[in-house]
Amino acid sequence: MRVAELEDEVYNLDEIRIVIRASRKLEIGDYQYERKAADNTSITEWLEQRIYPLLGSERVRVEVIDGYGGLPHGRTKLGSVRATYWE
Repeated sequence: MRVAELEDEVYNLDEIRIVIRASRKLEIGDYQYERKAADNTSITEWLEQRIYPLLGSERVRVEVIDGYGGLPHGRTKLGSVRATYWE
């Protein structure tokens, strides 16, 4: 899977917009989740559990973008981020 495909799959399933700062050619693991993460999961927990393992040993920056175009703090809950997209 390519970076752009992962970004799209994350948005479609988890309803969270991410930007991965990496080469477009970087091949990463598949996003093999069937259910979106719980609203009470923090951004940091979600990244550590779902996103970083797919990137393996690659040192890339992953940013979560809220509905205002901002970068919410890592302790922000996913439900709070999701709510900003619909305001």
